[in-house]
Amino acid sequence: MRTFVIAALAVGASLTLAQERTPSPAGAEVYIISPANGAKVHSPVHVVFGLKGMGVAPAGVKFENTGHHHLLIDVDVPKDLEAPLPANEHIVHFGKGQTEAQVPLSPGKHTLQLLLGDMNHIPHSPPVVSKKITITVLP
Repeated sequence: MRTFVIAALAVGASLTLAQERTPSPAGAEVYIISPANGAKVHSPVHVVFGLKGMGVAPAGVKFENTGHHHLLIDVDVPKDLEAPLPANEHIVHFGKGQTEAQVPLSPGKHTLQLLLGDMNHIPHSPPVVSKKITITVLP
């Protein structure tokens, strides 16, 4: 019985630790260098990420004042910033520390936004998030 209680406490403790948000330094900014807001582009779209006041480190690497990029496509910033960001067609992870990417997008209007995540894909506190831009992908 004691073993079960200790294991349950250990699991509960690790869940709490996994949900802690990494602090971001004051003045940290993430932004999209290219394409520009309102740009008309062809797919795949070459997206270049910018970061000020922090460094880039791959997912799983704990180093103070660093994170890695997540590109939000046609979606708002998730309401729950306490949990790891999901990986799907709307939230693309760049966990190897990439600072640019070729992003295939269908023709039409799309929104792009960057959100920095810590070593566990959890947004920092306060979150480091870019302005949302709108682009048009030409056929």
